[in-house]
Amino acid sequence: MDRREAITKVGWLLGGTIIGANLFLEIGCTPTPEKVKVNALFNQDQVTLLNEMGETILPATSTPGAKEANVGAFMAVMVQDCYTKRDQKIFLEGLERLDEQCRKENGKAFMDCTPEQRTSFFTKVDIKQKAYMKNKTPEQPSHYFRMIKELTLLGFFTSEVGATKALRYIAIPGKYDGDMPYKKGDHAWAT
Repeated sequence: MDRREAITKVGWLLGGTIIGANLFLEIGCTPTPEKVKVNALFNQDQVTLLNEMGETILPATSTPGAKEANVGAFMAVMVQDCYTKRDQKIFLEGLERLDEQCRKENGKAFMDCTPEQRTSFFTKVDIKQKAYMKNKTPEQPSHYFRMIKELTLLGFFTSEVGATKALRYIAIPGKYDGDMPYKKGDHAWAT
């Protein structure tokens, strides 16, 4: 192979890499709330429902709520990719059960309830969940509402919104200080 042929081949290789990278970026591989890809377990309505449930658990106050962190999409990915088949089934059946119970209690679906009705409903479900978790054996699965609560908190506090607006965040931390002073009302550290 002569020098001219080598340069031509390297040019094709680099050109293909650049074109491939641009195509990759144009397709939109960065997940955004508008482009949530619904996976094999969840449809868009369920992701929207999970966002609303997350917002009821962790509502916006002086800091953003769970919906702004798009915890519904986070939960859909976590349940599909990280949960066992048994836990996936419990989670999905739990979503249906929550909506059915809400219809019985409030006469309408969870999505149609007011924030006060949602909070009241979740308070009752949480009492049942705590009793179940207290009395369950290690072989028994977690309660579906416990899973929803845990994923809401994990999704929110590991998101950019949660880490930077609800917690104190320093992108490049300095030295470790195990005796950092804490004043009442300060946010916890994300880093």
